Amino acid sequence: MKTQFAPKRLAQIALVLLLIVGCVAVLLPFVGAILFAFVIWLCAWELYRAHLLPRLKGRRALGAGLVVLVLILILLLPTLFLAGSLASGVDSLIGYIKPYLDSGLPAQPPAWLSDLPVVGGSLGESWQQLAGDRETLNETLKQLIAPTRNLLVATAGIAANGLLQMALVLFVAFFFFRDGERIGEALATAAEKLGGDLGVGMLTKVRDTVFGVMLGIVGTAAGQGTVAMIGFLIAGVPGVVMLGFATFFLSMIPVGPPLIWGGAAVWLYSNGQTGWAIFMALYGLFVISSIDNFLKPMLMARGAGLSILLVALGVFGGVLVFGFIGIFLGPVLLALGQMLFTRWIGEKPSPEPAA
Repeated sequence: MKTQFAPKRLAQIALVLLLIVGCVAVLLPFVGAILFAFVIWLCAWELYRAHLLPRLKGRRALGAGLVVLVLILILLLPTLFLAGSLASGVDSLIGYIKPYLDSGLPAQPPAWLSDLPVVGGSLGESWQQLAGDRETLNETLKQLIAPTRNLLVATAGIAANGLLQMALVLFVAFFFFRDGERIGEALATAAEKLGGDLGVGMLTKVRDTVFGVMLGIVGTAAGQGTVAMIGFLIAGVPGVVMLGFATFFLSMIPVGPPLIWGGAAVWLYSNGQTGWAIFMALYGLFVISSIDNFLKPMLMARGAGLSILLVALGVFGGVLVFGFIGIFLGPVLLALGQMLFTRWIGEKPSPEPAA
């Protein structure tokens, strides 16, 4: 016998579906910021509830405001500082190049350029060729202007978007911490209604996995920043503390630390310290950047209770599919999939009904 739906029931289902689609469409531009704020809340909630909130006598708005203030000091201010340093570096680069644009290149290339191993000779010849032919130099500069302008515009856009997203994350995080009790109860109730004990277990698995991934990211960043400061101190690079903090924050993106230690190596070489430049390059390659290869998976696996292989596949696959937030989504999805599969193969088959 076929089940027939009444027109009223169909209208109710359609209305609910339209409502869900509308909510998703409205929140879609902010999904990344909301998920990042959720990750911060999930990792810090137990510490906040057990230690900070009792000292504030349960004043949730004040507690949430203090958490956001700490996040501003940890996340937003360093981002602004790095953006300002990038702008200052661009101004310095323009100031260095401008005399060459006005009067042309000198006949002889800089000594450090000619002394570069392997490529120094060819670069020196190209320099002399451009210096002797102003028309070729102008044509070369014209070809470089458009890509350089596009790169600067794209970099400025990325920096502005990052600051906007970070401000939105802090705004959302305030409400997560202020209403954390109700959010936690709602998640627990929804998980129990949807999956019973399995749903509650999956929610716990999500929390443990997210905490493990965050532990891996922050722990690896701290390790890279520390060993970077040691290397900068040994090589005599100025601004050791600032460069160490820059390495800490940029270690959260794949090519971040090489920008710092590579720049330090170039600075040492341009100042005639070839030996220390080679040391800095080797130290950065085999020490600073190599920490990421073993420390991050180890910390993530220990914090999340997962195998290193599963964590590594989840992180890299998640980043490729979802972008930055995929660092958390990838391991969470694989952890839940592993949990369901383990639960399924561990279930005993139901007995066959008697004939």
